[in-house]
Amino acid sequence: DQFDIDLNLKEMGVKTAAELIAKYHVGRIIYFVWAHNTRSPHQIADLSNGIQQAGLAQPTPLPLLISTDQEHGIVARVGKPATLMPGAMALGAGGSRSDARKAAQIAGAELAAMGIVQNYAPVADVNVNPANPVIGVRSFGSDPQAVAELVAAQVKGYQGAGIAATSKHFPGHGDTKTDSHYGLPRIDHTVEQWEQLDAPPFRAAIAAGIDSIMTAHILVPALDPAEDPATLSHPILTGVLRERLGYDGVVVTDALDMAGVREK
Repeated sequence: DQFDIDLNLKEMGVKTAAELIAKYHVGRIIYFVWAHNTRSPHQIADLSNGIQQAGLAQPTPLPLLISTDQEHGIVARVGKPATLMPGAMALGAGGSRSDARKAAQIAGAELAAMGIVQNYAPVADVNVNPANPVIGVRSFGSDPQAVAELVAAQVKGYQGAGIAATSKHFPGHGDTKTDSHYGLPRIDHTVEQWEQLDAPPFRAAIAAGIDSIMTAHILVPALDPAEDPATLSHPILTGVLRERLGYDGVVVTDALDMAGVREK
């Protein structure tokens, strides 16, 4: 279907996802609305099936990891007739862990039916900056413990439905005044402030068995005096995430075409 040919395929000199997989040995594909590959749940399921068939037809047959950002609320890559759940702010206002878990279970079951195996949700950022231009209503709120409880509930909901959940954006994007799509934010929390404000939701996600954690393109000098973006920071990803928090799962980066990481 020519409509499924997205901009990335054109830039890489191929016409179909199957050609992309064969030429570049792709192991992961993410669905975006702007790429014209999320028209409807039925179309997405067909596309996912075709992608997996192409992966298994390679000389070394392997399934692909198909993912998307279905946070719900203002970030939802799959629309009707899929169920549109409340966004994080709404669930945070309700304060029900049961509702948060159920919403993730339902969403996860629908994603699985479309052949999607990883979802870049829930957002674990604690939105303590009212002027935050990129997190805002994508966060469950400004109370670290309340956010932690809802993050853990959604991790269990998604993963109970067979979807690999991804908490983001480590080590915490909630107190920024710059959008990392367009610049490199800086958070001047002390280590103690980070432990109190930013760490609890990620600790809760890890305790809940989170499959993957996404990095943030932000500077946190208290955690990395060299001031490398967290995505590129050994002190943050190894020293803090792996060693201090004890996380041994998959680490994924936020998009590498964002200005927050490209500036470095």
